[in-house]
Amino acid sequence: MMTLYAKINADFSENYIGYSALAIIASTCLGSIAIMMTLLNGNAAAQMFLVFLSVIVCSAHNAAILTVQKPKLVLDLLIISLIVNSLIIVGNGLF
Repeated sequence: MMTLYAKINADFSENYIGYSALAIIASTCLGSIAIMMTLLNGNAAAQMFLVFLSVIVCSAHNAAILTVQKPKLVLDLLIISLIVNSLIIVGNGLF
């Protein structure tokens, strides 16, 4: 029996080009929302670190696609980007 991650990885690898375009849009949009939510709380060192973190994970994902890395690496970076940016959004929404 395949796990959910294995199924998603197989489908992502099979349709790499199409999913890559959607992944760039999803990662970048969620990252921009995370940055907006962060900067709404001010511009102290903590907020600048969160902006830096969001930019780094989004840029790493986009760079992996542009340099044509293996689909598994791109999918892993997408998942990391979505999780980190979602946590930033939720964290800024609570404070």
